[in-house]
Amino acid sequence: MKMIYFDNSATTAPSRKVIDAVNASLDSDLFGNPGSLHKLGVNASAEYDKCLNECAGALGCGKDELYFTSCGTESANTAIQGYMSHNKRAGRKIISTETEHKCTLEVLKKLEGHGFDIVYIPVDKDGKPKLDILEQEIDEDTALLCFTHVNNETGSILPLDEILEIKNRKNRNTKIYLDCVQSLGKLPVDLRKMNVDMAAFSGHKIHSLKGVGMLYVNKNTRIDPFILGGGQQNGMRSGTQSLVLAQAFTEALKEAVSHREESYGNALKINAYLREELASRNAVINSPDDALPFVLNVAFEGFQSETMLHCLEMYDIFVSTVSACSSKSKKVSYVLLAMGIGREIANNSVRLSFSRYNTIEEAERFIKAIDEIYDRFLVKR
Repeated sequence: MKMIYFDNSATTAPSRKVIDAVNASLDSDLFGNPGSLHKLGVNASAEYDKCLNECAGALGCGKDELYFTSCGTESANTAIQGYMSHNKRAGRKIISTETEHKCTLEVLKKLEGHGFDIVYIPVDKDGKPKLDILEQEIDEDTALLCFTHVNNETGSILPLDEILEIKNRKNRNTKIYLDCVQSLGKLPVDLRKMNVDMAAFSGHKIHSLKGVGMLYVNKNTRIDPFILGGGQQNGMRSGTQSLVLAQAFTEALKEAVSHREESYGNALKINAYLREELASRNAVINSPDDALPFVLNVAFEGFQSETMLHCLEMYDIFVSTVSACSSKSKKVSYVLLAMGIGREIANNSVRLSFSRYNTIEEAERFIKAIDEIYDRFLVKR
């Protein structure tokens, strides 16, 4: 029987179109260095430019505002550190939350060590920043807000419009960096309409390959580059451009955008079915009611997170405990704790995360497996 993969927030399988595009590119004469002046380099550069144009069209921005990176983590590091380095007069305060991805939290920790004032806004039970406290904290010294569009552990969706309204009222010069790794291809992402200044994306979360991501920097925002060298990508990210990775990301992005509404509807059905079935089995749903349906965080009474993960693995069903970037530390989810969820529930929680390739039949098999696991390993419910 085919495996069930419910760990798509950690990574996704490359789509068939991405694989075909990569194979075709590797088997072509487009292997030239895009920086070379001969025909092979010129052709490779033209194809690379085509990728940027197509990504810009899909994301609602200019191609000169986009840069290919290695991953979402690199994009986050470049945006946050690069902005604070280049804009020393913008202020010394950065506002964020304790539920951000580690790639943001670790950068903020480093900046705090360099004398910046890092303020973490508490979140409510749904994982959203407490806006009244945000309004109190934004002042003339606030240089940057760092938030996540969709939380990778719970699916909590950021109230971006409300945050923008508060920011513009308190300090219009404050910039916003947004982690869009989990929202791309699931929620509408139109960078012009969203009015953010910087954003990070990751290829392997949208059925592309590991090793490629994207950074958006608004044309009116200046940041220092993170990687120095030959001045590729307008000096923002030096190093020889990888055309094949750019093509893989571009193909995946086009697919994700074109399938977004269909994919959302599919995830909504799977999520609603699982919520109903799991609630009737006394499982605790940690994801808020209005969370992105692609993510469902749930606690199983009597089973620690890792135990349930391995029990499900016996049925060829794959889920995760906390964020894949933190899972090997075997710590309780700091995201759930910040939301006020008790340590015992957090310790029993696993994350299910879906893609457009998952089916309601897989969800039904998952529920059947849960019933068998309880019958096999627990005497009492």
